[in-house]
Amino acid sequence: MKTAIIDYGAGNLFSVKNALDYIGAESTVTKSAADLESADRIILPGVGAFPDAMKALGETGLIDTIKEQAQKKPLLGICLGMQMLFDKSFEFGETDGLGLIPGTVELMTPPDLLIPQIGWNRLIYNEKCGLLDGLGDEPYVYFVHSYAAHCDGKNVAAYTDYGGSVSACVFSGNVYGCQFHPEKSGETGLTILRNFLAL
Repeated sequence: MKTAIIDYGAGNLFSVKNALDYIGAESTVTKSAADLESADRIILPGVGAFPDAMKALGETGLIDTIKEQAQKKPLLGICLGMQMLFDKSFEFGETDGLGLIPGTVELMTPPDLLIPQIGWNRLIYNEKCGLLDGLGDEPYVYFVHSYAAHCDGKNVAAYTDYGGSVSACVFSGNVYGCQFHPEKSGETGLTILRNFLAL
């Protein structure tokens, strides 16, 4: 089984690759449409600003391929990569996303808490999702983000509490997203990556 990690210049590319290597998964960092088509799983990493990321992704010429392959095989977006799965973001204006999960990405406005949210926080289960199997009652994962997804609760596998409910793990069909960084979340994160490979 091979996993393709989409290379559009995202800063967490190789930390994701290293995590997959650690759990013994075969993966390749690529900007080749043929690699995405031949892979069994696809990961869309991401850190930084939404408009810059969508522009860089567009310049790879892979957007149509990503949308096509998401109908056929599991796709996981991580951090900004999760946000890019949605219809649009309002970071630095309004920018269209991939439209794979209905919803928008908006600035977090928690009262009396710092933005961005940086650090470990607890996942609160919402909808049954194979990505989160076997994590126990109160798994903690590592977040770094200022914007959050707003979508139908049926698409939210887990929230976290940061001055209110924040979508932490989302899914729709073959498409999954983690607002947190599983590759930086210790054994919990590695379990999530293993679960993704088993979907």
